[in-house]
Amino acid sequence: MNYSSEQVREWINHDPEEETREELTAILAAAEAGDQAAAADLADRFQGTLQFGTAGLRGAMGGGPFRMNRAVVRRAAAGLTAWLRTRVGDDAVVVIGYDARYHSADFARDTAAIVTAAGARAILMPRNLPTPVLAFAVRYLGADAGVMVTASHNPPQDNGYKVYLGGRAIDASGNGVQIVPPVDAEIAAQIDAAPHADEIPLAESGWDTVPETVIDAYVDSVSQMAGPGSRDVKIVYTAMHGVGTETMMKVFAKAGFTQVVGVPEQIEPDPAFPTVAFPNPEEPGALDLAIALAKAENADIVIASDPDADRCSAAIPTGDGEWRQLSGDEIGSLLGECVAIGAERDGVQGNLASSIVSSRLLEKIAHSHGLGYQATLTGFKWIARAPEIIFGYEEAIGFCVKPQAVKDKDGISAAVLLAWLAAHLRENGTDLQGDLDRIAIREGLYLSGPVTIRVEDLSIIPATMAKVREFPPTELVGSPVTSIVDLSRGTDSLPPTDAVMIHTQANDRVIIRPSGTEPKVKCYLEVIEPVADEAALPAAKERAAARLAQFKLDMAQVLKLD
Repeated sequence: MNYSSEQVREWINHDPEEETREELTAILAAAEAGDQAAAADLADRFQGTLQFGTAGLRGAMGGGPFRMNRAVVRRAAAGLTAWLRTRVGDDAVVVIGYDARYHSADFARDTAAIVTAAGARAILMPRNLPTPVLAFAVRYLGADAGVMVTASHNPPQDNGYKVYLGGRAIDASGNGVQIVPPVDAEIAAQIDAAPHADEIPLAESGWDTVPETVIDAYVDSVSQMAGPGSRDVKIVYTAMHGVGTETMMKVFAKAGFTQVVGVPEQIEPDPAFPTVAFPNPEEPGALDLAIALAKAENADIVIASDPDADRCSAAIPTGDGEWRQLSGDEIGSLLGECVAIGAERDGVQGNLASSIVSSRLLEKIAHSHGLGYQATLTGFKWIARAPEIIFGYEEAIGFCVKPQAVKDKDGISAAVLLAWLAAHLRENGTDLQGDLDRIAIREGLYLSGPVTIRVEDLSIIPATMAKVREFPPTELVGSPVTSIVDLSRGTDSLPPTDAVMIHTQANDRVIIRPSGTEPKVKCYLEVIEPVADEAALPAAKERAAARLAQFKLDMAQVLKLD
């Protein structure tokens, strides 16, 4: 047992929230009466403190220091405010947003009250709104920091607390971007030094509300991603029970898209996410309702945002009455090509950027249009910092299509650009699949896919990574391994990260890394098939699919622990 009853009682005494006090009191009583499940529950809740990192805080809600609750959030807000005082002085400006998850509004208002009580200026969003609106507001208002209360696409029981910097708190490359080391450790140290939650001063009023003009400015800015031409495309949209609907519909309307049908069961915010197993558009089955509606409505495209609308997924008809979901790499290639064509046409110079686990196709696209390319570590805290970025993406359906407005992933601006591209292609006698085929004929066929191991025992993750490092494969998909790069040592262009990158003679690639937010080991596989011409494309697709399937089987064996 890694806790004492006295430790639990002390936490309860300082917990400002009646709900979690009562929860912990009941669990403690059960544990002291000999209930082993209750004792194990307390051991988990008191195994340590939920750690503040570059992603801020994220975890299951409930009482105790290893959960998301008002006590933990108040100390985080106090620590952030103290750090800002050391960085910019007593007059810091913090803009605060929140999604529609359980307790998100409470956590956001507590943050506003703590910032205000400390003498700084807090500006609170008027209602639950998408994460990209918060990221936009940080720069638009010249704030020194932004806080977004969200757990994005995590399960319903989770919540989170993301921090952005801006204004006087960071240099231009990080303005409006999520934090990176060493700032996370500096803020974490201030959180550790914060008083007990019930001893932190809270103002009863005095914070400002983000004006509607800021939200309107966001809508105006991102709706401009739709260029001139046709709007003749029928869209089925799902908000995945999140906060995207209001803003997304405003943007579609402002951009001139009138044929937009929402999935009624998923269009309103609902923190229980009742129609999906996981509120993540990437998960199998997540788009089933949207695709069924698209078939009934004879739609041209399905567009989905995740619950905080910072990511965007899509599905397209296959021509045989069925639909298929586009991968993050496919959407990234389509949007990257679209931005690159526009940049080349307008004489704009800059870089396309993507994470190392995303498809290598974006680099080829950049060079085909006379643009630069930058590979980064995973996460938009790194992608958005790429120098002279004009477009960035990661395979996990995150896209930054207008970095001068939102220097983060933005599912809303990505959706409107994708809708415009679908209409533009239709006007020119083709479609999104046709555009993917055109790119493949020019650059080669790049096919990617994941292998994921979800674990209950967290010790399996480092054991798996150790096995890959000590006993790496010598052959994959029948091709000799030609390079093994341990990225934990860093490279000339990348800081160290816990990942291993393997290439084969056939130019296949796999990157193995632990997930940053979930108990998983993830492998990102990619095969490349040359395409001589349009006639050769179907056979190339078959070969690539067969090789990727074998690649997945090979990697499952590589990751297997004896």
